[in-house]
Amino acid sequence: MSGTIIKSARNTPNAPQDLGPYTQSVAFSHYNNISAQLPVDPNTGKMIEGDVAAQARQCLSNIKAIVESIGHVMDDMVKATIFLKDMGDLEAVNSVYREFFPGYLPTRTVLAVAGLPLGAAIQMEALISNGEGTFPQAPCALVKLARNSDKAPQCALSTHTVAFSHYNNIGAQLPVDAASGKLVAGGIQEQAAQCLRNIKNVLESIDVPFDDIVKVNIYLTSLADLEAVGEVYSTFFPDSAIARAVAYLPARSVVSATALPMGARVQMDAVISHGDGTPPQLVEDRHNLVIRARNTYKAPRSPLHCQSVAFSHYNHIAGQLPIDMATGKVLTGCIREQTAQCLGHIKTIVESIGHMMDDIVKVNIQVANIADLAEVDAVYTRYFPSYLPARTVIGVSELPAGALVQIDAVMSNAESTPPQA
Repeated sequence: MSGTIIKSARNTPNAPQDLGPYTQSVAFSHYNNISAQLPVDPNTGKMIEGDVAAQARQCLSNIKAIVESIGHVMDDMVKATIFLKDMGDLEAVNSVYREFFPGYLPTRTVLAVAGLPLGAAIQMEALISNGEGTFPQAPCALVKLARNSDKAPQCALSTHTVAFSHYNNIGAQLPVDAASGKLVAGGIQEQAAQCLRNIKNVLESIDVPFDDIVKVNIYLTSLADLEAVGEVYSTFFPDSAIARAVAYLPARSVVSATALPMGARVQMDAVISHGDGTPPQLVEDRHNLVIRARNTYKAPRSPLHCQSVAFSHYNHIAGQLPIDMATGKVLTGCIREQTAQCLGHIKTIVESIGHMMDDIVKVNIQVANIADLAEVDAVYTRYFPSYLPARTVIGVSELPAGALVQIDAVMSNAESTPPQA
């Protein structure tokens, strides 16, 4: 592994194991990445019987078992993502979710997808604060900063923004007007603009510039809307004269959802650099903190995002499609060939910035047919033959350019970015 900070990758028998080539929990620096948990009984290794509420409780119980196995509590969670097979199940899931978060609420993203592993009705992943850090960092009683803004729509089950250490996590923003609490009038462009405006309002409420965003996830119910969303997106990024001067764009992934809350056509969440840190860290001079965005011509480039954006001890890799570099189009081939192409692009990006695949702490995979997962895994394990990152897999109804698979990643960045050591 690159650098001196050590990843801490751990499994517990109290949560399901051997469901795929991944580690349940991978910590690096001050964050801990929890693999998506299915409603599987760890004692039997099989899906539980019962309705979606029972499945939701099992997913959360599995997360809780992992969190507690590494000396943490559920209130250490900063972000939860819920993947549903049917958005109509959300109310039942919410009733269970409240049991696990009776007071503090992490940020949250909810979407319905075309398929989940094992035919599950629900799957959940989590991001956990990791105050003790990883070797050789010394433990530090860092404080989460959970905040809401009156200028963005609020939710009874999530917080707008939860900062910890040098990152800030913004929960999914729907195209909802904060004053009325309803979806904005208009089409996809109006909805996309409202999502981005809500994110901007949240950031302004905590005195954070919009160009401090390092990664954006866009969830669409129709990829036919992607070009129109891109037109709006390009009016928000870059946001400042400094960012325009260096053509800064955050990393980005686009995810196809079968449905979104409130019948929205689009929602967006974001990861933000948080240079001032959280107590007891000392406030840094933001003008000296560096967000390091990089591209290589050896992997597909986009006018709307950077391939890799590093800040502090993490590096965010944009969603990679199986693009043939010779033609600029999706590779003609089977799911195995397309998976190898996506992972090959990630490997190229990672190595272009002096890292290696073992520096990856979390991988997100979207497949057009969840039944292809075994074929994906056959290729995946060639790129991760020993150490396995945390992982989330979903089935989607469509992918850009008719691809069969798309993959993004979060990578450890032991060398950090200036002036952090």
